[in-house]
Amino acid sequence: MESKDLNFKTHRRGFLGTLATGAVALGVGTMATPLQALAKNDFQDTPIADDDPDAWFNKIKGKHRIVFDATRPHEIMPFVWPLVFLNTNEATGSKDNSVVVVLRHDAIPYAFEDRIWAKYNFGEVFKAGEIGPAFKAADYKTAAASRNPFWKPKAGDFQVPGIGAVPIGINELQEKGVMFCVCNAAMTVYSTALASNLNMKPEDVKKDWLSGLIPGIEVVPSGVWAVGRAQEHGCAYCFAG
Repeated sequence: MESKDLNFKTHRRGFLGTLATGAVALGVGTMATPLQALAKNDFQDTPIADDDPDAWFNKIKGKHRIVFDATRPHEIMPFVWPLVFLNTNEATGSKDNSVVVVLRHDAIPYAFEDRIWAKYNFGEVFKAGEIGPAFKAADYKTAAASRNPFWKPKAGDFQVPGIGAVPIGINELQEKGVMFCVCNAAMTVYSTALASNLNMKPEDVKKDWLSGLIPGIEVVPSGVWAVGRAQEHGCAYCFAG
């Protein structure tokens, strides 16, 4: 697949509130098909774990609980803030913590393995190679062009001024108990929009994406649904970009 196939030129606009932007950003002339998928609640192909979709949230048991709402690539914030929350709680005497990160809207690419990033050029499609000047990331833009920079990064890849290297890979955060989930509604919209640009079937693109999910990341009906559920389970809310 040539990268030029994914070199979309349409400028980003507002998101139907939020959802419609995805397809517009991908250069799709019409949102009819993606929105029809949402209108039909066409998510039967997606493996939502357990018969009870709320069951995953029962793992939230810490005394101190927070949900980070990640809607777009925002420097390193969706990943460094969970670590800051854990480290500063431990520094103030509490190791009984629960952290949930909801990857939705433009942040969904972080839920996928390197194969999906390379095949669908996620670094360009989602502008995931952008990072603020205050932070240092080893070859971040180059990495984002072909792989998920936050999946199994090398030691020292991410540096924070005054702190130094920070272990903020998704795998590293999962080892600390951080729970990640990804929005099925956004996956439906983006895979359908992207399929129309690639002359592929939407169901084939989404099936491929699902096969490339990072182990341990939960598929939830929608990101906003998950944010609400996490708060119902006692999580404080923090917007992560």
